Amino acid sequence: MMTIAAFVVLVFLYSLVSRRLEHTVITAPIVFTAAGMLFILVLPGLHDLTMQREIFRKLAEIGLVMLLFADAARINLPTLRSGEKLPLRLLSVGMLLTILLGAIAAQLIFPHLSIWEAGILAAILAPTDAGLGQVIVHSPQVPLRIRQALDVEAGLNDGLSVPFLMFFIAVSQIGTTGAGWVLLTYVVEQLGMGALVGCAIGLAGGWLLGQARSRGWMAESVQQLGLVTLPILSILACEPVGGSMFIAAYVAGIAVQVGFQDVNALSVAFTEGWGQLFDFFVFFLFGLLGARDFTRFSFVHMLYAILSLTVVRMLPVAVAVIGTRVSAATVLFMGWFGPRGLASIVLGLVFLGEETHVPGEETIQLAVMVTVMLSIFAHGFSALPGISLYTRKVATLAATSPENRP
Repeated sequence: MMTIAAFVVLVFLYSLVSRRLEHTVITAPIVFTAAGMLFILVLPGLHDLTMQREIFRKLAEIGLVMLLFADAARINLPTLRSGEKLPLRLLSVGMLLTILLGAIAAQLIFPHLSIWEAGILAAILAPTDAGLGQVIVHSPQVPLRIRQALDVEAGLNDGLSVPFLMFFIAVSQIGTTGAGWVLLTYVVEQLGMGALVGCAIGLAGGWLLGQARSRGWMAESVQQLGLVTLPILSILACEPVGGSMFIAAYVAGIAVQVGFQDVNALSVAFTEGWGQLFDFFVFFLFGLLGARDFTRFSFVHMLYAILSLTVVRMLPVAVAVIGTRVSAATVLFMGWFGPRGLASIVLGLVFLGEETHVPGEETIQLAVMVTVMLSIFAHGFSALPGISLYTRKVATLAATSPENRP
């Protein structure tokens, strides 16, 4: 109860100064993660904190699903279709190379890990974070097609990472016999069923909400509640069919616009607000756990974290955008702002929940924690300066450049 009380007070205090903090390098994830770490230092007795992993995982999943739905509902579909297929490039070539380089880096830095354990670590840290990237994707200073490419990437790559994670976990347990079939099964179940569930819920829910609103059946004060049920339904519907709730939520957020075109202007704020509350609590708990396990972190964990946020992310982005004619500044900007946060926390909890008990489990856990912790602060502190610098670079580009085209 003391932990919950501290979090509630922190949310209240943060709400009082949230507008002021928007113009600083102090982001919400930094505030709540740092507060969790400080809480452990002030109350050392909490080092013995016991937390049910499944509860932590569910909170993180709900927060991520709500945020993904809200972000997808903001996507401008005509603008997205007119782009340079940047999201598709980032989600295909970029993501596969990220997992490959992440596994290679893990093998070099942690030689005691098996190739499949290295793959597990790489898959957990492959997805970027929609929450940590909000400063970027919401900034009108960043060209629309660039921020929407990063937004779509962050919205879908966590769901795309799940089949690879489950594949590496399965192969680490059963060996390589039938490995191809295992991967195909996970891809079909997670991605295919997730997309179908999200499309069905988004289209049906959006049409019903749109009809109810146009006929005057729905009270303004309640329509937000109707919308917030859609990402929750995505979670519930994916459970029996084995689909990815993250893919479902993001697809539902896009599909709902077909029948409920006012979704962004009218109701997304409520969905995002509740999603952020869950996210804040996850970052607060993550700060508690990070401070508790701080003495277990080592130089090699930090080295892997640095590589994961730089070379392992930036090189695949550079390869993925070959042929799009975007500037070097854009490549660097997109490469750096691939933060690791909620998605990696969720996938890390999924891995621990499988109870594989592989020899490298502790190494994987600590490497993920250090990488996410470093990302929270490094990407948070660099967001506003990075946007400012990138904006000045874009201003020098020709009007016909991919970044400046409407």
